Amino acid sequence: MVLVTGIAILFGLPIATAVVAGADPYTAVVSGFPGYGVAVATTIAHVIAGVASAATFGALVTVLFLRDARGKASTTIPVGVELTVLRISSALWSISAGTLIVLEAADANGVPLAKLSDAGGFAYLYSASDHPKAWTIAFVLSGLVCIASQLAARWTGLLIPLGASVLALLAPAAVGQLLVGKNHDLGGDSGYLLTIAAAVHFGVLIVAAARVATGRLMPPRVLTRFTGIVAGSLGVMILTDPIVSLFKLAGTGLDSTTGWQIAVRSAVLGVELLLVVAFAWRLRTGRLTDRALTITFATAGLCAAAWTAIDVAISRIPPPNYFQATSIAEVYMGFETPDAPTPDVLFTDWRVNILFLAVALAATAVYLSAVRVLRRRGDSWPLGRTVAWIAGWAITVFITSSGFGRYSAPDFGIHMIVHMTLNMLAPMFLVLGGVVTLLLRASKPSRTRPAGVHEWLTRMLSWKPMQVIYNPLLVFIGYVVSYYGLYFSPIFGEYMRFHWAHQLMNVHFLIIGYLFYSLVIGVDRPPRPLPHIGKLGFVLAAMPFHAFFGVILMTSNDIVAETFYRYLDMPWADLQASQYVGGGVAWAGGEIPLMIVIVVLAVQWSRQDSREARRTDRHFDTGRDDEFDEYNAMLQSLMERQSTTAPSPAPTVRSTESTPSS
Repeated sequence: MVLVTGIAILFGLPIATAVVAGADPYTAVVSGFPGYGVAVATTIAHVIAGVASAATFGALVTVLFLRDARGKASTTIPVGVELTVLRISSALWSISAGTLIVLEAADANGVPLAKLSDAGGFAYLYSASDHPKAWTIAFVLSGLVCIASQLAARWTGLLIPLGASVLALLAPAAVGQLLVGKNHDLGGDSGYLLTIAAAVHFGVLIVAAARVATGRLMPPRVLTRFTGIVAGSLGVMILTDPIVSLFKLAGTGLDSTTGWQIAVRSAVLGVELLLVVAFAWRLRTGRLTDRALTITFATAGLCAAAWTAIDVAISRIPPPNYFQATSIAEVYMGFETPDAPTPDVLFTDWRVNILFLAVALAATAVYLSAVRVLRRRGDSWPLGRTVAWIAGWAITVFITSSGFGRYSAPDFGIHMIVHMTLNMLAPMFLVLGGVVTLLLRASKPSRTRPAGVHEWLTRMLSWKPMQVIYNPLLVFIGYVVSYYGLYFSPIFGEYMRFHWAHQLMNVHFLIIGYLFYSLVIGVDRPPRPLPHIGKLGFVLAAMPFHAFFGVILMTSNDIVAETFYRYLDMPWADLQASQYVGGGVAWAGGEIPLMIVIVVLAVQWSRQDSREARRTDRHFDTGRDDEFDEYNAMLQSLMERQSTTAPSPAPTVRSTESTPSS
């Protein structure tokens, strides 16, 4: 009965929305009506993709982090309900995503399916909309997950599919209703977080419900971890959903179709909150009976169906923010920048970058929690490392949320300041925080508890793809190409038109900078460590590339991304002067941090030599120096070998010399 009700809600609500709305949503956005067949088929495919993607992501999270396995058993992937759900749901996700490539080519352009068969019809419609392209990405990545689920036999074999699933979930969301309108930067960041959190929350619940239905209950040791993941993901949903809702409603209130849909979705979140609170209370008090589990997961399944149905139904109706008057700046950035970027504006005119703020808060919370665990255990952790980690994320939040972040899109010079800060300054502090070392020390392995953070990190550090990621040559190439490949190609001009692409650039700057500096001055030992002389050469080799890049920008008459900046047409903009400033920032901003790195590297080198000398002296003074003992033993062995194999002396030579010549 519950299953039938869930299916009825899952398909009935969005299909009814598409049928009742008819041609109105298409007419509202000045598009043709492709017919009820295309509208309904697209709706059904979206529903299947929504459920399948959540189940796939939930199965991945469950197999990787919610198994009651210890030791070597935790390194393999056993056949069970979780793996079965993963294989079936990933196949459905890939099939539905592939179907949506075709359906969205017709639906997004408002033409019947018959038009796709015209000569060049599909190619034209595919290029005319971002929706088929996004579903192409989802199709390829979900297909990768499907293949990996059939072949992967070890825990690390599902790490790449996990990352691929994140990108596959975000691609369609990025080009949907989060793409346009006033404040789409705030709505977009919140929507991305909401999409991932909802996939985790409902996906894990779907897999847990499948376990309960087959009589395989979670053991108490895993239930606590399960509750934490479910509660944490629900918390993210509760925080981000109102921001997305306000963005879509754009001040119109609930007096619209989208408004009522959002109200129902908020009610679903309320029911989920009550379920999680009741579940956690029963688990803590020991009142979690089989009947309570069945009722909880049945209700959670209905909530998952309702959430997916409402989410698809919302996507079928243009929200009120589509019809607000927007300027060119708001179309591209989501906000206006009427004032020139003076120092006063840059330091006081803030606009929160929700994505980086959320990541910074989460990373800081995890770090401080690990430090607290160490101190409770009686172990120490250097204060300087904690300060460095917090400072790195504080710099990241400041440069992305202050006026610098706000003006990084309309002003190239400010953009280069943000780029250099994320690429060079913030990573220097972050790698000095030694987060991996901290987490390894704070999470000790246990033979009686399921595999946890310590085991996961240990496996990832010895994982072969991680050695490729930390390959010094690849890191160096990625570090240099970040400048020349991005700014001296059409990529930068295209990316600046979209908030998601701008955020992707910022994430790339931070990651490649972290990889570069972790090889040079990082506290954590990388999979491919360099000797100190190699680190020095690594830094010195990078310095000329910054100078050349800066000089090219300063002396070039061609404006980088000129079309984009001409579209914005800021009254205070001087494109040539801004590019000259950007080149100077790239030059000086590249040389100065690298000189600081050389100083830090010299200090680390000196300290390591001092520690090594003290260790050697200590062992030598106590007569227990292993190196000298091994060296002396080697010499003694060689002497003994020579004494036993030496030839007899040379009486023969002497007798030969005494023989007269003939």
